[in-house]
Amino acid sequence: MSRLRILVLAPDSNPEQVSIPYVTYSHAAALAQMHDVSLVIRAAVEDPVRRAKAPFQAIEVVRMPLLERIYAWSLRRIFKYNYATQLLTAFGYPFALAFEWLAWRQLRHKIFAGEFDLVLRLVPMTAVLPSPFAFFLRKGPVPFVIGPINGGLPFVRNFSQAVNQKEWISSLRVLYRFVPFARSTYRNAAAIIAASSQTYAEFATYREKLFFVPEPGIARCLCSDDTRTPNPGSKLELIFVGYLIPCKACDLGLRAAAPLLRNEVARLTVVGDGPERNRLEKLAKDLGVEKAVTFCGWLRHEEVLSRLRSADVLVFPSVRDFGAGVVFEALATGSVPVVADFGGPGDIVHSQIGYKVPLTNESDLVAQMEQILTELAHDRDRLDQLRSQGMAYVRDYLTWEAKARTTSRILRWVVGQGPKPDLPPPKILAEGVASTR
Repeated sequence: MSRLRILVLAPDSNPEQVSIPYVTYSHAAALAQMHDVSLVIRAAVEDPVRRAKAPFQAIEVVRMPLLERIYAWSLRRIFKYNYATQLLTAFGYPFALAFEWLAWRQLRHKIFAGEFDLVLRLVPMTAVLPSPFAFFLRKGPVPFVIGPINGGLPFVRNFSQAVNQKEWISSLRVLYRFVPFARSTYRNAAAIIAASSQTYAEFATYREKLFFVPEPGIARCLCSDDTRTPNPGSKLELIFVGYLIPCKACDLGLRAAAPLLRNEVARLTVVGDGPERNRLEKLAKDLGVEKAVTFCGWLRHEEVLSRLRSADVLVFPSVRDFGAGVVFEALATGSVPVVADFGGPGDIVHSQIGYKVPLTNESDLVAQMEQILTELAHDRDRLDQLRSQGMAYVRDYLTWEAKARTTSRILRWVVGQGPKPDLPPPKILAEGVASTR
């Protein structure tokens, strides 16, 4: 089958960073293995993108030096590099519009000359930032596809971790539908790719052109065979990986593991840092488990993966997590995930590869996680079974190559080169659920 000529909008994609910049770069690079991809980026990420030497047909750099200086200064001086705040998303709106406007002016002659079969916007990934490209291409000459987009998770009740994370701007999220280009983006898109069940439900009005593809992926080179050689009677190795902020709910995982830690049946490693660290260290002392808990702070990505390969269980009770990248890495490295059944982790984990606990209330979640960890500590055969099945699942379905193949099926349907793929979300949620991101 012929290669598609795809113009990919991914201004912040960066193979040398983490989170969304890395995710979107990896997705674009995997697509470039199958198609002729022209990647459109900001000048700020040009050097790392070129150093990675992915097989892009072309790298188109949009230069807006004054705006980039303003954004960089604001990120450093105003937001203090707090990428988790929703205020930064709102602040980025005019910069996102400016990027696409300049990209359109720079590339429209190539679009109308027939050099591309379609346009795919990978970044911004949040659904609240619209795309002028969808409006510019509303009458052709090529279709516009957006996604995977994510966001829209509500702040769950009965959890102080979610309440403590909520910002005043969260209640204003519904207003994004009234900003310029918001409605035309999804109305004019030939296909919308949702990265979570929650986002899928939010855009269910467009179900005839709506598809589910998870946000993260995993490099095939990380999907190695299990090299663990546990000794009889060895402790259960638990690990938490993430930014130590309230909604990641590391405190719930610590409370769930406490009985095993006190009885010297398990050890817990906490990888990450953030404003909650001091409170978590104090909680470990109050629970009498400080000698069984190691706080590592931030580590290089290679070291994080090494810690995951040595762990038995990823304890990840986050009450607000969109992508679940660490869950993908845990599965690939053989660390069995025990997660809260919500957002990205709840979409990915199922009973054959791990455990997910309903978000009822704090005490109930802690009790259920404690029971699961206790069972795994005393049933190593079950642990090994889940580990093996999880690693196989990642190799078959969650690599970047697998994600690119799934995305390709959508793109070929859009240009009339294949049947419409059946890609429903893992969960069917009520349409129009109140949400915030």
